[in-house]
Amino acid sequence: MAMQGCYCHYTKLATQRRTLENLSFSGSISVNKLSKNERTRTCDPLSAGNNQFHRLLVKMRQTEMPASKYGTNGKAVRMVGTNELVKRKRMLENKVLNGSATSKVVRKNGITGLNKTVKSRRSLEELKVLATDEGFSWANENYSSWQRSIDVWSFVASLRIRIMLDNAKWTYFGGFTEAKQKSRRRKTASWLRKCVLQLGPTFIKLGQLSSTRSDLFPREFVDELAKLQDMVPAFSPKKARKFIESELGAPINILFEEFEDRPIAAASLGQVHRAILHNGEKVVIKVQRPGLKKLFDIDLKNLKLIAEYFQRSETFGGPLRDWIGIYEECKTILYQEIDYINEGKNADRFRRDFRNIKWVRIPLVYWDYTALKVLTMEYVPGIKIDQVDTLTSRGYDRLRISSRATEAYLIQILKTGFFHADPHPGNLAIDVDEAIIYYDFGMMGQIKSFTRERLLELFYAIYEKDSKKVMQRLIDLGALQPTGDLSSVRRSVQFFLDHLLSQAPDQEQTLSAIGEDLFAIAQDQPFRFPSTFAFVLRAFSTLEGIGYTLNPNFSFSKIAAPYAQELLEIRQKQRTAPQLVEEIRKQADDATTYTMSMPYRVQRIEEFTKQLEAGDLKLRVRVLESERAARKATGLQMATMYTVLGGTLLNLGITMSSQGNITIANGSFIGAGIFMTLFVRSMQRVKMLDKFEKMI
Repeated sequence: MAMQGCYCHYTKLATQRRTLENLSFSGSISVNKLSKNERTRTCDPLSAGNNQFHRLLVKMRQTEMPASKYGTNGKAVRMVGTNELVKRKRMLENKVLNGSATSKVVRKNGITGLNKTVKSRRSLEELKVLATDEGFSWANENYSSWQRSIDVWSFVASLRIRIMLDNAKWTYFGGFTEAKQKSRRRKTASWLRKCVLQLGPTFIKLGQLSSTRSDLFPREFVDELAKLQDMVPAFSPKKARKFIESELGAPINILFEEFEDRPIAAASLGQVHRAILHNGEKVVIKVQRPGLKKLFDIDLKNLKLIAEYFQRSETFGGPLRDWIGIYEECKTILYQEIDYINEGKNADRFRRDFRNIKWVRIPLVYWDYTALKVLTMEYVPGIKIDQVDTLTSRGYDRLRISSRATEAYLIQILKTGFFHADPHPGNLAIDVDEAIIYYDFGMMGQIKSFTRERLLELFYAIYEKDSKKVMQRLIDLGALQPTGDLSSVRRSVQFFLDHLLSQAPDQEQTLSAIGEDLFAIAQDQPFRFPSTFAFVLRAFSTLEGIGYTLNPNFSFSKIAAPYAQELLEIRQKQRTAPQLVEEIRKQADDATTYTMSMPYRVQRIEEFTKQLEAGDLKLRVRVLESERAARKATGLQMATMYTVLGGTLLNLGITMSSQGNITIANGSFIGAGIFMTLFVRSMQRVKMLDKFEKMI
């Protein structure tokens, strides 16, 4: 209907011999002759088979629909306001209708039209939805907060012990080697991924975020956690329907002409269903997992305590890592992602940024069918960008696709400053005209103009192999604190740049490799990369991998160079005279500082030479080495003693337990636990001494 909507709110059968399931309305309802007052109309459809007449008494009311409710294609975005709908009741009671008697009047299966539409594409889009989440304890909305806390802390304790054993050289049979440690780490990482999946949405999402932070976690862990992208269980269609009806305030059949129960995708925070509106438009509905907000609240309280523990622990690099800051960033990201209103706004902004670029496509948001926990968007199917065989068989230009995917991201980073923070292959697809389709706008990043310029200058400094500029840009970005002695950091950066220099002229260093090398340095130095920086590098690395998959001769630098050069030229032209004067003044101040400090530096060198000749410096170094060696030997002796005592008590406890002496057994187990704790602390001290020796 064009400018008018009509719905029924009372239905009654004159006889009860036939059920409403056998009745249906088809076509449109004309209301041209209706007055604006409510009017009662009687219709007598002839039933098939027994020639009996049945009377439907339908009470109808005309409504006006404002022009703002119409889409760009001239069709109504919705037929009736969901806030005006009256809830359905059982048969022979008051009914809510929208061109039909009950929910059964709309197709029972609710997927016929959709199946016809997507049947040819179904083979290309294999559904990777795991079994229902009903077997997971966190799926229970009445999950106890105490039980949840016990599960979380049990996981943390188990992980702590596993990492300690992985790093303890004495636990390796036949001697310690790097290969053995990597093999054991891979097993621990696989165990970690399974535990994260068992712990549910919060930890699955944190695992996905952690897979972008190779500056914080070992490579084996990062690679394993990246597999969480496609391994998330769905929740039942019954829950999904109930949740949609609760959020949008109306039954499914009133909201949609057809609704497909089977989700086409499941993510850590929700799942996606296909549907058709009453005006015929195909949509997808993103439904949040029920009880997710409550689960987040419980988990984040525990995660804050874990972050505070990590911050105090030298084993986890507390003094060098801002775990509290990382926790706050993750908390912000998680709460933003469960706000679907915010995600819809992100999609609208992203679409505006690309409004003049025809080869980038972003689905429309249907705001009348969107709430805080339900998001309805235009259904824009496509072929996943990493399905190379399918793209080739369809005759698509893979070189153009790889170039467009990279260019689109460069536009986001270097021009608009608003970027998709999770561009993995599941969120990128190719349309029939080779346009890039973006999905999932829950995790977006924003780069201010100042940060954007510093990032650009950092990458140029890396390619120019200028260590001084690299360190200065890292300080400007907040990734490096300009305090203390940065000589060790400078050496690490120089080693990194020398590694680039060692490449053959015909060997191009990939941006992915550069990012991995930077993060490798960060594991041993006091770098504190902001999450934005990590997301950008991770996204570029992902796109680079996609580019090489589509085009073996893919070159990121060749595609990026024109964009970067254009921005630098614009920046140079926009420089004002005062800015140039300020830069010259800074350079003059640096030169003056170095010149004035030169006599002091010469004096220090002379004093150092005298001490070296007198033997004082040499004696001091030997004393320090002896002290460290003695402390290390003492620590190892104490650790050995604690191990022997703990093992003895553990053996005694097992023996007493088998003989029925529970009291003595429990006491022995407690004592063994105390000695094992002391053993762990002793080994931590020894490890810190080793680390200190390496630093000097």
